[in-house]
Amino acid sequence: MHVEVHVGEGARGAVALADAAQRQQLISSFLGSMNGFVLSRWRFPGADLVFTLILFGMFIPYQAVMIPLAQIVQDLRVPSGTPSLMLLHVIYGIPITTLIFRNYYQSVPNELIEAARVDGAGMLRTYLSVVLPLSIPAFVVVLIWQFTSAWNDFLFAVFFSSSQNGPVTLALNNLANGAMLTNYGSSMAGAMIASLPTLLIYVLLGKYFIGGLMSGSVKG
Repeated sequence: MHVEVHVGEGARGAVALADAAQRQQLISSFLGSMNGFVLSRWRFPGADLVFTLILFGMFIPYQAVMIPLAQIVQDLRVPSGTPSLMLLHVIYGIPITTLIFRNYYQSVPNELIEAARVDGAGMLRTYLSVVLPLSIPAFVVVLIWQFTSAWNDFLFAVFFSSSQNGPVTLALNNLANGAMLTNYGSSMAGAMIASLPTLLIYVLLGKYFIGGLMSGSVKG
């Protein structure tokens, strides 16, 4: 009965998280895409400084900002559980998505951007009509990356959710009774089930993931 309760809670949390992860992926991916385009192809004074400050967010340990982050979320009155996790993963996903898209857009020929400018296209029109259709490989990379990050998250889940409204990682922790693991069979089965979504994604889309990374690593 104890195992069934945790499995049921984990299943409900996994379904809610999967739905939120899809929305979170799209939001952070589009924000990163627009940032990467502006910072690589529509530059402005101080663009390098802005890019450095954005990347700085990647190197701040989550543990160092968890208490003030919890206070900010509380002051904003964001409900605990899926809404809080979705907001945090969108924010913390911006630096890595910006980096990936910026590197990818560096490989886009300058002639395409200049041709759009000659035709009278502004920044938004150039992005939507020229750059965005070429961004599918980069979007595959960041979507896989963001989904894996959200699905496997544990630290944010501990602070901003519970076993009733948190991700499957919390259910796994409860199933193992923290450090007092006694039922190895059910714990290993739960870990295997929880790893299936990310495993399937990398098996089915792994070649696109590698291809997207490589397409942004070589210019010319």
